[in-house]
Amino acid sequence: MGNYFSQIFSRLFPKKQIRLLMVGLDAAGKTTVLYKLKLGEVVTTIPTIGFNVETVEYKNISFTVWDVGGQTKIRGLWKYYYQYTEGLIFVVDSSDHDRIETAAEELNAMLAEDEMRDAVLLVLANKQDLPKAMPVHELTDRLGLHALRGRQWFVQATCAVQGSGLYEGLDWLSDQLSRRP
Repeated sequence: MGNYFSQIFSRLFPKKQIRLLMVGLDAAGKTTVLYKLKLGEVVTTIPTIGFNVETVEYKNISFTVWDVGGQTKIRGLWKYYYQYTEGLIFVVDSSDHDRIETAAEELNAMLAEDEMRDAVLLVLANKQDLPKAMPVHELTDRLGLHALRGRQWFVQATCAVQGSGLYEGLDWLSDQLSRRP
């Protein structure tokens, strides 16, 4: 009987399908984030060569998340995943002071692409549990996010292995995307 009502409810209020692209430099924690959201646990990962794609159900939205590898040689392929992307999750290793400028360059190049002009941006400031992690305000400045005009963006402090901050980031993202027609 409960299954019957569940089916009726899902027909009356279908989940909104959203396409998300998750990128960032190699070793930022993208795959850990994806599987923590999908499975609720940390899985052993290896560098992603190519991509992982998973559907994550959260609140009233079904996210199709494309986790694309971040090695230098693979970053040129990111553009092939831009089409129909409604939200961009950019994962940054907050403790990687040496490559934050590279991350900023890659992010700004992506956001300049025509196919990404309407994408909502969620930056996950990952690895906040590490001793030399940049706080959100410093990471925001170093990524140059205050210079973005005409784009919704948010930075969420996270620790993917613990799961902290991930759902707060998704809350913001789902709220922004559910307001769209």
